[in-house]
Amino acid sequence: MAEINNFIKTIMQQDLESGKVDEIVTRFPPEPNAYLHIGHARAIITNFELAKAFNGRTNLRFDDTNPAKEDTEFVEGIMYDLAWLGYKPQNVFYGSDYFEATYEKAVLLIKKGLAYVDDLSQEEMSKYRGTLTEPGKNSPYRDRSVEENLKLFEEMREGKYKEGEKTLRAKIDMAHPNINMRDPAMYRILHIKHHRQGNKWCIYPMYDFAHPLQDSFEGITHSLCSLEYDNHRILYDWFVEKCEMEHVPHQYEFGRLNINNTIMSKRYLRALVDAKKVSGYDDPRMPTLCGLRRRGFTPDSIRNFILGTGLSRVNSTVDSFQLEEELRNDLKYKTLRPNAVINPVKVIIDNYPEGVVEYLDCPNNQEVPEMGERKIAFSREVYIEREDFIEVKPNKKWKRLALNVEVRLMHAYFITATSVEKDSNGEITCIHATYDPATRSGSGFDERKPNGNIHFVEATTAIPAVFRLLEPLMLDETEENKDLDFMERLNPDSLQIRNGFVEESLKDTKPLDHYQFIRNGYYVTDKDSTKDKLVFNRTCGLKSSFKL
Repeated sequence: MAEINNFIKTIMQQDLESGKVDEIVTRFPPEPNAYLHIGHARAIITNFELAKAFNGRTNLRFDDTNPAKEDTEFVEGIMYDLAWLGYKPQNVFYGSDYFEATYEKAVLLIKKGLAYVDDLSQEEMSKYRGTLTEPGKNSPYRDRSVEENLKLFEEMREGKYKEGEKTLRAKIDMAHPNINMRDPAMYRILHIKHHRQGNKWCIYPMYDFAHPLQDSFEGITHSLCSLEYDNHRILYDWFVEKCEMEHVPHQYEFGRLNINNTIMSKRYLRALVDAKKVSGYDDPRMPTLCGLRRRGFTPDSIRNFILGTGLSRVNSTVDSFQLEEELRNDLKYKTLRPNAVINPVKVIIDNYPEGVVEYLDCPNNQEVPEMGERKIAFSREVYIEREDFIEVKPNKKWKRLALNVEVRLMHAYFITATSVEKDSNGEITCIHATYDPATRSGSGFDERKPNGNIHFVEATTAIPAVFRLLEPLMLDETEENKDLDFMERLNPDSLQIRNGFVEESLKDTKPLDHYQFIRNGYYVTDKDSTKDKLVFNRTCGLKSSFKL
């Protein structure tokens, strides 16, 4: 695995050496309102790997302060994704664990004259807030007494007001140059059942108020977040100071990771699911971790991809081929390499005995002898890839089968195509050939050099299989489509289905079993696979399609 090395690691090292902190404590704080995607993987891996580098610890904390969108389904999915990536948090916490303590800190700010209950609507608050170039103006309710604010806030908790009727706001400075400091909202009213707290609460803390307090309650030393929170750090520090928190955490920001032609928005991913443009969050075309897992990406490939992209104070964009390359590097020496024919055409070897099936020795992975060998079937009828045959050899570069041309069937015999059968549309339905029994693989025969080496699957033992050929969900951006809505830029060919065959050694394959199908690419067994009809998803090709 690539070693993590970045500016935050340097800060942590300095903080330990100076005695500023005794240990490194980080946290991963997802909202349980969606499935995690590849962008979240940067936050997960960064937090866990940095803490691990210093023998520190990392908490998983669910930011469940907005019950309108949260669900235990997402909680369970997030916990599964973390375990799959190989990370075990020191503790699992929920923002809702701190609701009472957070409420008490809000009361403290009211008593200190630093928070007030406001009756402005959301639209009115937005107008009062000002702009980036113009200061805001004070709410007419800003000067309520401490006693009145305490009473109103308690009544808010008791459920005496409707949603949007009242809000608790920090009293800072409506003319502050940082718009986040212009009396930000701390609590809003939501009469919605919470997935853990039930109906105990009808007021919920805002992220900017709750998050720094939660970090403090847990003893977090380095609170890592993406760059858009850079101008929120001043508010983070203000709440920690004014709430008189015993432990003082610090926020550090890093750039987001974007991937070309990859949707990295939870809102857009949800829209795809709701519009049934995909089969679900785990559709293997989705950039969710569950989708990537189903497509065949491994934890090591994702970790190495994230660590290989580095970490800086600027947002970055990389090409998806880099993730695929990490997958190839991870699987190259780990996976079996069986035969699969994805677009089959039958070959009948006319001079081979009828009714005879022989078994030939075949390495499981030619580059890893320790992985051993298996037996593959061979008989009078086999399937080859349709694109491995052409009636007339076009040029010397054609190193596959053609009429009156001899090739080796991989680990079997030399065959020569003699004729073809076609249907009424002129499509080839069958190729006739002859074989040379003296050319059996391993016999040492070297009198002739074949015109290529192609793979096959023996027909009588072949297992029917569905192959899902997956491409990016989004089309490449062009001048013509750059202004289109993301739904209009969806790739109509992102999923192509092929019906073919695999060799019988795969009869007991299980979901998430990985293979390198000879000359076809890396595939994984899908959860839809059955004994009668196997289903495989193409993870990526044998070589990158990226062109410099």
